[in-house]
Amino acid sequence: MATNATQAQNTAVSFAGHPAAANGMAIVRLIVGAMFVSVFFENLGKGAYTPAGYAGVINFYIKNSHSPAAWKLVLGFMSSHAAMVAPGQAMMEISVGILLVIGLITRPVALVAFLFLGSLWVTELGTSWIWELLVPVVASLGLVVGRAGRAWGVDALLARRHPSSLWW
Repeated sequence: MATNATQAQNTAVSFAGHPAAANGMAIVRLIVGAMFVSVFFENLGKGAYTPAGYAGVINFYIKNSHSPAAWKLVLGFMSSHAAMVAPGQAMMEISVGILLVIGLITRPVALVAFLFLGSLWVTELGTSWIWELLVPVVASLGLVVGRAGRAWGVDALLARRHPSSLWW
Protein backbone atom coordinates (compact mmCIF):
# COMPACT_ATOMS: atom_id res chain seq x y z
CA MET A 1 0.00 0.00 0.00
CA ALA A 2 2.74 2.48 0.94
CA THR A 3 4.73 1.59 -2.18
CA ASN A 4 1.77 2.38 -4.46
CA ALA A 5 1.22 5.72 -2.69
CA THR A 6 4.92 6.61 -3.06
CA GLN A 7 4.88 5.69 -6.74
CA ALA A 8 1.77 7.85 -7.28
CA GLN A 9 3.43 10.78 -5.50
CA ASN A 10 6.61 10.43 -7.57
CA THR A 11 4.56 10.39 -10.77
CA ALA A 12 2.56 13.43 -9.68
CA VAL A 13 5.60 15.53 -8.77
CA SER A 14 7.55 15.00 -11.95
CA PHE A 15 7.19 16.74 -15.28
CA ALA A 16 9.99 17.02 -17.80
CA GLY A 17 12.35 15.53 -15.21
CA HIS A 18 11.87 18.32 -12.66
CA PRO A 19 10.26 18.23 -9.22
CA ALA A 20 6.84 19.86 -8.92
CA ALA A 21 8.24 22.90 -7.08
CA ALA A 22 10.68 23.64 -9.91
CA ASN A 23 7.88 23.34 -12.45
CA GLY A 24 5.70 25.65 -10.38
CA MET A 25 8.47 28.25 -10.18
CA ALA A 26 8.96 28.00 -13.95
CA ILE A 27 5.25 28.67 -14.50
CA VAL A 28 5.40 31.74 -12.25
CA ARG A 29 8.55 32.88 -14.09
CA LEU A 30 6.82 32.57 -17.45
CA ILE A 31 3.75 34.47 -16.24
CA VAL A 32 5.76 37.34 -14.68
CA GLY A 33 7.93 37.52 -17.81
CA ALA A 34 4.89 37.56 -20.07
CA MET A 35 3.39 40.30 -17.91
CA PHE A 36 6.49 42.47 -18.46
CA VAL A 37 6.42 41.87 -22.23
CA SER A 38 2.70 42.62 -22.37
CA VAL A 39 3.05 45.81 -20.31
CA PHE A 40 5.90 46.94 -22.56
CA PHE A 41 3.75 46.68 -25.69
CA GLU A 42 0.75 48.24 -23.94
CA ASN A 43 2.85 51.22 -22.78
CA LEU A 44 4.49 51.51 -26.18
CA GLY A 45 1.08 51.68 -27.84
CA LYS A 46 -0.11 54.35 -25.39
CA GLY A 47 2.97 56.52 -25.91
CA ALA A 48 4.04 56.08 -22.29
CA TYR A 49 7.71 55.82 -23.29
CA THR A 50 7.77 59.24 -24.92
CA PRO A 51 9.06 62.05 -22.71
CA ALA A 52 5.63 63.74 -22.57
CA GLY A 53 3.74 60.50 -21.99
CA TYR A 54 6.13 59.32 -19.30
CA ALA A 55 6.15 62.67 -17.50
CA GLY A 56 2.35 62.75 -17.62
CA VAL A 57 2.04 59.37 -15.93
CA ILE A 58 4.64 60.22 -13.29
CA ASN A 59 3.07 63.60 -12.59
CA PHE A 60 -0.31 61.90 -12.12
CA TYR A 61 1.18 59.74 -9.37
CA ILE A 62 2.95 62.70 -7.76
CA LYS A 63 -0.38 64.52 -7.57
CA ASN A 64 -2.73 61.65 -6.68
CA SER A 65 -0.85 58.89 -4.86
CA HIS A 66 -0.30 58.50 -1.14
CA SER A 67 3.33 57.54 -1.51
CA PRO A 68 5.82 59.14 0.89
CA ALA A 69 7.00 62.70 0.17
CA ALA A 70 10.59 61.49 -0.23
CA TRP A 71 9.46 59.07 -2.93
CA LYS A 72 7.54 61.84 -4.68
CA LEU A 73 10.83 63.78 -4.86
CA VAL A 74 12.38 60.80 -6.66
CA LEU A 75 9.38 60.70 -8.99
CA GLY A 76 9.77 64.43 -9.67
CA PHE A 77 13.40 63.87 -10.64
CA MET A 78 12.34 61.05 -12.97
CA SER A 79 9.64 63.23 -14.51
CA SER A 80 12.02 66.11 -15.13
CA HIS A 81 14.44 63.70 -16.84
CA ALA A 82 11.78 61.77 -18.77
CA ALA A 83 13.71 62.02 -22.04
CA MET A 84 16.33 59.68 -20.52
CA VAL A 85 14.29 57.71 -18.00
CA ALA A 86 11.40 56.71 -20.30
CA PRO A 87 13.53 54.83 -22.87
CA GLY A 88 15.54 53.30 -20.03
CA GLN A 89 12.39 51.98 -18.42
CA ALA A 90 11.18 50.67 -21.77
CA MET A 91 14.43 48.76 -22.31
CA MET A 92 14.35 47.44 -18.75
CA GLU A 93 10.76 46.22 -19.04
CA ILE A 94 11.21 44.38 -22.35
CA SER A 95 14.58 42.96 -21.27
CA VAL A 96 13.25 41.68 -17.95
CA GLY A 97 10.27 40.15 -19.73
CA ILE A 98 12.28 38.35 -22.37
CA LEU A 99 14.97 37.16 -19.96
CA LEU A 100 12.37 35.76 -17.55
CA VAL A 101 10.48 34.01 -20.35
CA ILE A 102 13.62 32.28 -21.62
CA GLY A 103 14.96 31.72 -18.10
CA LEU A 104 18.34 33.40 -18.55
CA ILE A 105 20.17 34.91 -15.53
CA THR A 106 16.86 34.52 -13.76
CA ARG A 107 17.91 35.39 -10.23
CA PRO A 108 19.34 38.87 -10.90
CA VAL A 109 16.61 39.62 -13.44
CA ALA A 110 13.93 38.57 -10.96
CA LEU A 111 15.59 40.79 -8.36
CA VAL A 112 15.32 43.72 -10.79
CA ALA A 113 11.65 42.81 -11.35
CA PHE A 114 11.08 42.68 -7.58
CA LEU A 115 12.69 46.08 -7.01
CA PHE A 116 10.95 47.70 -9.98
CA LEU A 117 7.51 46.32 -9.17
CA GLY A 118 8.02 47.22 -5.50
CA SER A 119 8.80 50.80 -6.51
CA LEU A 120 5.65 50.86 -8.67
CA TRP A 121 3.65 49.55 -5.73
CA VAL A 122 4.88 52.43 -3.56
CA THR A 123 4.30 54.88 -6.42
CA GLU A 124 0.68 53.79 -6.88
CA LEU A 125 -0.31 53.77 -3.19
CA GLY A 126 -3.86 55.07 -2.89
CA THR A 127 -4.53 55.11 -6.64
CA SER A 128 -5.17 51.42 -7.28
CA TRP A 129 -6.12 48.22 -5.51
CA ILE A 130 -3.31 47.42 -3.07
CA TRP A 131 -3.01 43.78 -4.20
CA GLU A 132 -2.77 44.63 -7.89
CA LEU A 133 1.02 44.90 -7.83
CA LEU A 134 1.78 43.29 -4.48
CA VAL A 135 1.20 39.78 -5.83
CA PRO A 136 3.68 40.13 -8.75
CA VAL A 137 6.14 41.84 -6.35
CA VAL A 138 6.10 38.83 -4.02
CA ALA A 139 6.08 36.40 -6.97
CA SER A 140 9.25 38.08 -8.30
CA LEU A 141 10.93 37.68 -4.92
CA GLY A 142 9.95 34.01 -5.00
CA LEU A 143 11.67 33.69 -8.39
CA VAL A 144 14.90 35.01 -6.88
CA VAL A 145 14.77 32.61 -3.94
CA GLY A 146 13.51 29.63 -5.93
CA ARG A 147 16.10 29.71 -8.74
CA ALA A 148 13.25 29.63 -11.21
CA GLY A 149 15.42 29.42 -14.33
CA ARG A 150 16.65 25.94 -13.54
CA ALA A 151 13.49 24.36 -14.93
CA TRP A 152 12.43 25.08 -18.50
CA GLY A 153 15.08 27.78 -18.88
CA VAL A 154 18.50 28.54 -20.30
CA ASP A 155 19.79 28.71 -16.73
CA ALA A 156 19.32 24.93 -16.50
CA LEU A 157 21.93 24.48 -19.22
CA LEU A 158 24.29 26.95 -17.58
CA ALA A 159 23.84 25.33 -14.17
CA ARG A 160 25.20 22.04 -15.55
CA ARG A 161 28.55 23.73 -16.16
CA HIS A 162 28.52 25.97 -13.06
CA PRO A 163 26.04 24.51 -10.56
CA SER A 164 27.05 26.70 -7.62
CA SER A 165 26.70 30.04 -9.45
CA LEU A 166 24.38 32.56 -7.83
CA TRP A 167 23.36 33.88 -11.27
CA TRP A 168 20.95 31.00 -11.93
